[in-house]
Amino acid sequence: MKTICLCFFFFMGTCASIHAQITTPRTSANVGDAPIRQGRWLVGGSIGSTGYNFSTETFQFNVDPKLGYFFRDNIAIGGQGTIGLSFYKGGSTVSYGLAPFIRYYFPETATRTGRWFGEGSLGINGSHKKNSEEDLPVSLMLGLRGGYAHFIARNVAIEGTLGYTFTRADISSSSGDSGLGLAFGFQIYLPGKMK
Repeated sequence: MKTICLCFFFFMGTCASIHAQITTPRTSANVGDAPIRQGRWLVGGSIGSTGYNFSTETFQFNVDPKLGYFFRDNIAIGGQGTIGLSFYKGGSTVSYGLAPFIRYYFPETATRTGRWFGEGSLGINGSHKKNSEEDLPVSLMLGLRGGYAHFIARNVAIEGTLGYTFTRADISSSSGDSGLGLAFGFQIYLPGKMK
């Protein structure tokens, strides 16, 4: 009987220990407006325009790192880079770009766990086509995006954006390229200098 009671208590203790260690992952954090106040930093990036075109057998992948500073509450300015790869039958293309941006978080649509925002950028981009002499020259790039940042921790947000990008390879010949893009990414909101 003593052995059965000892085994029962050992089993119950093991079950309680296992139950105490199982926690559900955090999916949102109540942050208010703390991450987007004046003096804070924005660091992160997004993955966008990822896709595969079956008719041309082309795979495209873009990464956009970003660094910004909140010079006022709800308004961040900074710089972003663009690195893109396109693979197609017979070759590949590498694209790159650099652009300053401004991002505004709408206080009217704020919740305790998320923010809607709008963003604009104006910069330059270019590309290099592998095994080709037809490299595109550096061109003007203009982008407008809207999106939602959902805070999963006090200083970390995942976000989705939908935007329009316009590029013009040669202004004098009026040639250009434009299109819609969907991107997903994350941002880390870092505190500024302590006073």
